[in-house]
Amino acid sequence: MKSGFDSDNVQVFLTVLDQGSFSAAARMLGRVPSAVSMTIAQLEAELDLELFDRSGREPLPTAAAKALEPAARQLAHQLRMLQGQALSLHQGLERRLSLAIAPELLAAAWKTPLATLAEQFPSLELEILTAPQADALQMLHSGCVQLALVFERSAIDEKEGFQEFSSETLTAVIAPSLLATLGRKPRLRPADLLRLRQVVVMGRDEEEVDPRLLLSRQVWRTDNPQTALSLVQSGLGWGYLPRSLTASHMGPSSLAEIRFANMSNEVRLWADIVWIKERPLGLGAQRYIELMRQAHPRP
Repeated sequence: MKSGFDSDNVQVFLTVLDQGSFSAAARMLGRVPSAVSMTIAQLEAELDLELFDRSGREPLPTAAAKALEPAARQLAHQLRMLQGQALSLHQGLERRLSLAIAPELLAAAWKTPLATLAEQFPSLELEILTAPQADALQMLHSGCVQLALVFERSAIDEKEGFQEFSSETLTAVIAPSLLATLGRKPRLRPADLLRLRQVVVMGRDEEEVDPRLLLSRQVWRTDNPQTALSLVQSGLGWGYLPRSLTASHMGPSSLAEIRFANMSNEVRLWADIVWIKERPLGLGAQRYIELMRQAHPRP
């Protein structure tokens, strides 16, 4: 045996198997039938195996050809993957795409575009990190991640580019047992909560919190929404928590919405995908931003 399969003859071999004849394979490949026949004959000589029985009107695959077919298809797939990766690297595909996501947005619609991204760039590694908003933005600015999925910021940072993609509704919730200590008022006023402990989701550093979300004088903080939910359910305080997180826990023995007399008990926050303008984005990051834009067009 001399050399055997290569990128060209494995394609010809599989096309003949799929099309059932040399002439049909030639049409599919854009070649003349004699060139396809010659390629197969040369491959047979190199392998010292008969791959097609030519005694009939059309060539029939031999037992040897059928035995080699699975490995040949795997080789063809690997070659396509290798060529695709080489082309992607040439076009600027990064080796790894890292995203930092605010934990309140874990239930938001950011995963479906990743499935499309994985299909288009199968060699791209993905790293997803969860961090409170200020920490996620710090990771973005320091270069630890290329993209951050966070809530809208109170002020625009000129270094940041962003694309709005979703929103999350935060609802004021409390344990029914703690609510009972406030009396039988059908609706509360913010003043009723001044002396009541509030559980707030925030990072380790003293970062800015949306003033609409702070009503109480005493605050307990955590960087994890699930932990905040547990504290509120235990009657240790009330809090504004994502509706996507609390919806399944509402009930007389677990969680209740706070009804206000003079304002809504909901705060709607818009969510953005953010990047640093002065830092060139790789092909994967650019494509993900575009997929998010297509999935969530502005009205």
